[in-house]
Amino acid sequence: MADVMTMTYVILFIASLWAGTQNALAGGGTFITLPALMLTGMNALQANITSTVALFPAQIASTWGGRGHVTGVGGLSFKWLIALSLAGGILGALLLLVTPSPIFARMVPWLVLFATAIFAYGSFVPRKADRPPVLNKWGIGAAQFGIAVYGGYFGGGIGFLMLAALTAAGLAIRSASANKNVLAGVMNASAVAIFAFSPQVQWLPCAIACAGATIGGWIGGNMVNKVNEKFLRLAAVAIGVVLTIGLFIRAA
Repeated sequence: MADVMTMTYVILFIASLWAGTQNALAGGGTFITLPALMLTGMNALQANITSTVALFPAQIASTWGGRGHVTGVGGLSFKWLIALSLAGGILGALLLLVTPSPIFARMVPWLVLFATAIFAYGSFVPRKADRPPVLNKWGIGAAQFGIAVYGGYFGGGIGFLMLAALTAAGLAIRSASANKNVLAGVMNASAVAIFAFSPQVQWLPCAIACAGATIGGWIGGNMVNKVNEKFLRLAAVAIGVVLTIGLFIRAA
């Protein structure tokens, strides 16, 4: 039994190493850590909360690197975007904590399906850089708050949801990407601050996943100009599809 658990933790570390690298290069690391954490015996709720906490330190590193390129958008200052992200992330995290585990388990396949679809759309559907803004400050504010609530609750695909909203408000893709990284860190920080006091976090697997993801994030940061990003995005979508099918079969 001990040997099986040791092997499970080795698999978790390798999966988290991959997830950290994947996040640094193309995103989609949650698709890898979620099933890896469930493999240790966690239910879907515990795995989702533990994954959010475990991936956070590596995310902070990438967030810090792009902090100098952030800006307001659509007449809304960046301080307001941060405030909306914090409030939404807290609300989403609180909603997750009060969701009964059996209900969340039935929701997870649909959440992963949604996240996979958003990830695929954001990865492979070209965005027009010169399109006119379609969201004013109220629209981008409402969109960012809604994305933050979803981010605190589940989080898969939030990067592409934010890219879509920020570019729709008129932000150039480079600035939108920098904003997205910082705002994702902000909303996850609010969620992690709440999850850290939750008994749902399984701390030993969390520490193993955190170590793997942080090392992977460092590796990914050094590989950013050497790896085919489109291939990594395709791999993440494939994992999301397989995970969605597996979760639907498990829930049946």
